[in-house]
Amino acid sequence: MKAQVLHETGDAGTPRLRLEDVPEPAPGPGQVLIAVEACGVCRTDLHIVEGEVRGRLPLIPGHQAAGRVVAPGAGVDAFAPGDAVGVGWLFSTCGACRFCASGRENLCEQARFTGRDEHGGYAERMIADARYVYRLPPSFAAADAAPLLCAGIIGYRALRLSGIRPGGRLGLVGFGASAHLAIQVALHWNCEVYAFTREEHHRRLARELGAAWAGQAWDDPGVPLDAAVIFAPAGELIPQTLAHLDRGATLAVNAIHMTAIPSFSYDVLYHERTVRSVANFTRRDAEEFLALAAAIPVRVEVERYPLEGANEVLLRLKRGAVHGAAVLEIGTSG
Repeated sequence: MKAQVLHETGDAGTPRLRLEDVPEPAPGPGQVLIAVEACGVCRTDLHIVEGEVRGRLPLIPGHQAAGRVVAPGAGVDAFAPGDAVGVGWLFSTCGACRFCASGRENLCEQARFTGRDEHGGYAERMIADARYVYRLPPSFAAADAAPLLCAGIIGYRALRLSGIRPGGRLGLVGFGASAHLAIQVALHWNCEVYAFTREEHHRRLARELGAAWAGQAWDDPGVPLDAAVIFAPAGELIPQTLAHLDRGATLAVNAIHMTAIPSFSYDVLYHERTVRSVANFTRRDAEEFLALAAAIPVRVEVERYPLEGANEVLLRLKRGAVHGAAVLEIGTSG
């Protein structure tokens, strides 16, 4: 089968992935073999390719894979060949530690992640632990469903951790794949959304989707915000965004890797403002968001590329050129 394989990390300005013929994997007990129809390209993939987030090598990246079950492994009766399914970032957890036992499997110290610790979806076939495979809403084609499986789910978790309430004023900082889905959830909750992003085409998309205001990170939105989520991996955005928050507000930082956070005046943190990180997601987050995305329904802005174009997409992502979400269209189960 065809797959994009990472052998050595480095600047994505030089193509790092190699399109190769590799053996088709076989599902073990408790696993499923999936024919990948589409796989979203995430900023975390870029961090892995550039070595900012360490993964196994060689590695097939990709953790937003949508496709159909080819074959279930021994002991799997929840899925049958032909089922439309998706796989996200969380590949498996131990199920027994203090984090798993308290409903916080996203913090499991033994967790393994798709496209980092296990081969992912930049391939025609992949295997997944059946316990962490999700049925896809039938209203979404594979290319539209793929970004929901990380960008959508982690954005949903970030909204919840920000403490935003229906009717509140919400700031979204950085307006890529995750934010363009999160804004639709926030608007569904009747929130007023303020988008901060450096690229004009991202500001335009934010306004098209219903943002009350769109500007750059240092611009004054004119009102204090009840909560905010940072999606961009730039540490200097934290003090800039804190300065926009009302008293008692929370800033959720939705990034697996971030540049250094500069020192800042305590004044912008005082009055019980909170900064908290967002780490991974749980299966409950995934199930809740996928149901919500179908109910709203969420509109996914997708740039489509062939599997051969993976290096090009990563470079576009690094440059902030992707409009909405980027997806590799790989094949069909037939």
